[in-house]
Amino acid sequence: MLILDEPTVGLDPRQIIEIRSLIGGLRGRTTVLLSTHILPEVSTTCDRVVILDRGHVVAQDTAANLSRRVAGSERTLVKVEGPPAQVCAALRALPGVESVELTNQDGGAASLVIHSGGQGDRVRKALAAAIVGQGWGLLEVRPLPLTLEDLFVRLVTSEDEPGGEGTAGTL
Repeated sequence: MLILDEPTVGLDPRQIIEIRSLIGGLRGRTTVLLSTHILPEVSTTCDRVVILDRGHVVAQDTAANLSRRVAGSERTLVKVEGPPAQVCAALRALPGVESVELTNQDGGAASLVIHSGGQGDRVRKALAAAIVGQGWGLLEVRPLPLTLEDLFVRLVTSEDEPGGEGTAGTL
C-alpha cells in the first residue's frame, strides 16, 4: 500500500502528468491511497472515491456511481443564437426548469446552464422545442454530469465548517 498526501501540489503541468502516469502504472499491483482536496485530481487519477466529513465517511464508490446516486438537480448545457434576456426568460418559464444561468456570450450565441429537478430528458426536449419554436438557433443541448466538486458540496454540509476533511481516492 502506498499513501500519498497531495502528491501534485506545487508541481508544474509536465510533472503532474508524470506523477499521474507513475500512479497509474501501479494500478492492479499496489493499492494507492491518494489524499487530496484537489477534486479534479481524484477524477483523473482514482478508480474509487471516499468522501470524508469531520472524520466520517459520507460516501464511497466510483465517481460515476456517486453521480448517479446523489439526488437533486440535473444540469443541461444549452447553446442558443438569440437575444440572451429573452432566451433566459422563455426557458425559465418551462415546467421542470428550476433555474437558468447565463455562462457565456460569444457574438450572437449564448451558453446557458439549465438546472432541472431529476427530469433531464423531458426538460431537454422541452428546451429544444421552445428554442426552435421561437425561431432561435439551437446549437447544442447536452446533459452536464455532476463533477466531484458538485458531489462534495451536496454530500458535505458546508465547506467552511471546521473539521471538514476533504476526499480520498484509491486505485
